[in-house]
Amino acid sequence: MENLLDALGIQLDPEVVTSLILSLSGSILAALVILLVGRWAAKAIVGCFDRVATGVEMDKTLSRFLSSLIYILLMVFVVLTALSTLGVNTINFLAILGAAGLAVGLALKDSLSNFSAGVMLMIFRPFKTGDFIKAAGISGSVQSIKIFNTVLKTGDNRVVTVPNSLIYADPITNYSEEKTRRIDLVISIRYEDDIARARALIQGVLSQDSRILDDPVPTMLLIELGESSVNIAVRPWVKRDDYGAVRSDLLENIKRALEHAGLSIPYPQRGLHIVSGDLEGAS
Repeated sequence: MENLLDALGIQLDPEVVTSLILSLSGSILAALVILLVGRWAAKAIVGCFDRVATGVEMDKTLSRFLSSLIYILLMVFVVLTALSTLGVNTINFLAILGAAGLAVGLALKDSLSNFSAGVMLMIFRPFKTGDFIKAAGISGSVQSIKIFNTVLKTGDNRVVTVPNSLIYADPITNYSEEKTRRIDLVISIRYEDDIARARALIQGVLSQDSRILDDPVPTMLLIELGESSVNIAVRPWVKRDDYGAVRSDLLENIKRALEHAGLSIPYPQRGLHIVSGDLEGAS
């Protein structure tokens, strides 16, 4: 009992208590300063990020998400620093936080993959809302670009939601990026037909269509001597929005011009020759 009282007497010594209070007060004050200054610094950093994001015209959804993420990470660092100042062992806390983060990451592996792909799409911008693209094997106009998926509307008015990871993993074809497009046609004529005459007829059809651009100049090339036809590549340039209509009209008008001039577009044929002498010998 006396030993216990002696121990209590030592702990209740005014000098010891005063020293302990001063030490705790200093630690608490330092922790509060770290929290206040750290919170101000975190807001300042996030503000700088927001200005940069606005300057580079970053997507607003991505900008807000990244701002919140940066602020949370900075505040976690500030809180851990303040706790360390108070003498709290933060190593175990970090270990628990890391293990929890790993478990969450494994559970949300697919979602995180879609998220990271969405971030890359919004940063590098291979396409934007309203563009007509082909991605992940789907062609359609972009309705919206979200953090986890992209919404496309196909030509037959179907709305398709595509995970961003599938889009970013495959080649992306953007048909709306450039203001002009080249139409690639292959026109076939018979071996008996005059190539120069066919080229002149095709050139006449091209010159009559005001939607075909003069610059770049349309080109015609003899590209192949096929099994049953001579193939001519016809490559005019048009405005992006005129592509489908001009291509359809050219095919129709070129066919009409060739047929009117006595030329025709051949189709594959096979001839069967029976030699009677060989049949008699075989019998």
